[in-house]
Amino acid sequence: MEDYGINPQMMQNIERVMFTPQQIQTRVEELGNRISRDYAGKSLVLVGVLRGVIFFMVDLMRSIDIPLEVDFMSVSSYSPESRDMGLVRMVKDLEISITGQHVLFVEDIIDTGLTLHYLLRTLKTRQPASIEVCVLFNKDKRRLIDMPIKYKGFDIPDYYVVGYGLDYREKFRNLPFLGILKADVLQNGID
Repeated sequence: MEDYGINPQMMQNIERVMFTPQQIQTRVEELGNRISRDYAGKSLVLVGVLRGVIFFMVDLMRSIDIPLEVDFMSVSSYSPESRDMGLVRMVKDLEISITGQHVLFVEDIIDTGLTLHYLLRTLKTRQPASIEVCVLFNKDKRRLIDMPIKYKGFDIPDYYVVGYGLDYREKFRNLPFLGILKADVLQNGID
């Protein structure tokens, strides 16, 4: 397996690379081009949830060639169990108004869809002109709520994946690829 210049101690925790940096960048550019065409002449606001979406959001913004605004939200689940039920609390709200704006909600990964469902419901009460979803990694095997996804990067199987913003206990976000975490790391943790 190619090491991509990553520390060997980090690489030893990766089972295999699912998508290379080049595959990810190519797909992000394709999404950016499509979004640029679809929103030409409109006021576009990209909204993301901190922290994992940062890598995707930055690369996506660079691929969009129309004027846009960007804002972030931050949510926290009360516990892993409550997150699986869609119970979250908003820690940081948007700082700009989205009323009358075309909103593109950008996600790094969608699995159950519960948190996203809650956030979209909340944003719709603010009367945007439109609201659509763009996700880089779609894991629909675990989906509990059908999500209207207009822009999708990759469908992925139900593995624990890390890299390109996705983490395991706040680690591995900085990997330039999407990798499958080894099962023994999930069972035993990491140092």
